[in-house]
Amino acid sequence: MILIIDFGSQVTQLIARRIRELSVFCEIIPWDADILNTKSISEAKALILSGGPDSTRVKKSPTVSKRIFDINIPILGICYGHQLICKLLGGKISKSEKREFGKTIIRRNSKNQSLLLKDLFKNNMEEVWMSHGDAVTELPEGFVELASSDTSSFSIIGDAARRVFGVQFHPEVFHTVNGKKFLENFVNIANVKRNWTPVKITESLIEKLKNEIGDKKVICGLSGGVDSTVTALLLHRAIKNNLTCIFVDNGLLRKQEANQIEFLFKKHFKIKLKTVKAKNIFLQNLKGVSDPEKKRKIIGKLFINVFEKEAKKLRNVRFLAQGTLYPDVIESTSVHGKSAATIKSHHNVGGLPKKMNLKLVEPLKTLFKDEVRKIGSELNLNKTFLDRHPFPGPGLAIRCPGEITAKKLSLLREADNIFVEQLKKYDLYNNVWQALVILLPVKSVGVMGDARTHEYSCVLRAVSSTDGMTADFSYFKREFLSETSNKIINEVTGINRVLFDITSKPPGTIEWE
Repeated sequence: MILIIDFGSQVTQLIARRIRELSVFCEIIPWDADILNTKSISEAKALILSGGPDSTRVKKSPTVSKRIFDINIPILGICYGHQLICKLLGGKISKSEKREFGKTIIRRNSKNQSLLLKDLFKNNMEEVWMSHGDAVTELPEGFVELASSDTSSFSIIGDAARRVFGVQFHPEVFHTVNGKKFLENFVNIANVKRNWTPVKITESLIEKLKNEIGDKKVICGLSGGVDSTVTALLLHRAIKNNLTCIFVDNGLLRKQEANQIEFLFKKHFKIKLKTVKAKNIFLQNLKGVSDPEKKRKIIGKLFINVFEKEAKKLRNVRFLAQGTLYPDVIESTSVHGKSAATIKSHHNVGGLPKKMNLKLVEPLKTLFKDEVRKIGSELNLNKTFLDRHPFPGPGLAIRCPGEITAKKLSLLREADNIFVEQLKKYDLYNNVWQALVILLPVKSVGVMGDARTHEYSCVLRAVSSTDGMTADFSYFKREFLSETSNKIINEVTGINRVLFDITSKPPGTIEWE
């Protein structure tokens, strides 16, 4: 097992994800835990110190005990972790004269060899992703420079005798071209068994749920997406008939979605399902609300109210299960690192009320979408569920900037349905991570049938991604976009202008609110 110490980076979980892709089990613990006295440290074959938003030059910045170097296991520091290693062992950290953000070329120091660089730097250079304003300016005793950039020395450092290494860049992110190879080399240095598979993840999650829940009853918030469905399947394997799934028709769903989900769930699973009609209460509470954070918090609270009400009817329900994923957690609040910034509150994380009568069960909250799909496949989940695009819990409420009305939702439903059906018609649906339509709170002048119109504009958004942490817009041919635009304008009375979003994540998010 590899233990990751989290210093509050937004991408710490990506380190775990890359390590898991190498079939190696890993855990994440916060920097301020009693690390040296945890069970995890005794089982760890290697340590990774993550990046973080702080500066090691600042007093009371996040740190760990220097005694981690006495454990005699390989250690890798990434960005902030790289600088912290140097600081703890007597090196010097200074503010960079020239900061490095984004794509950077680093070059190998041919004098110094290391297993960390095996099969890398084939042209004496590597393209990596930097994000730092501080830099190591003096190495601790025993360390050598393995690679540098044009801007700064010590992009990669190492102490071969102690098997301690540091990289100033982020090997875990997609933009570091051979980042996975860097991590694989470190795994090989640590000589860790590579036997962590979807089968083992599934077995581990089921066993954990059995231990956590025991013979208590659970209700599971079901949306029909892959996340909540996999959560339901894991729970059913763990606790059988003590599980009841609750599907809330909140009036914020896509066209015919409630009927489709009920039909498919009952067709494929022998799990208790109850549908709650709550359209009126959701729309009433959202009336006049424009702020996206307020929308999410209102929706989160209303979901909990519904679940708690239904729990009372079922009696002796102690737990509420949700299909929360790690990208939701990262954007809402930091589950591990206390320094991570809040991007937006997800209804099932940051949007939850502080006081709840039910205890949360979130078996997937440290996993990414692709990992969940692998688990779903292991559980023999039907492709109808497995291949569905992500759909947010707040539904169309966050795809309708500004005040929500029944009329706006109706327009959005129809436009969204046309877009999705067009993607399926042209066999593009499975090539896209997520596709959506946004109804803008903007009306524009148009001409239809020689008459003036003054109607809403909508935006088509489709992105490609692997984990939801970063994304790029999906490319479509002009003919596809033209046909889709014409169908929306001709078939949805109330929309006279269609736009296409070409914003990546970052700087944007996948959803608009």
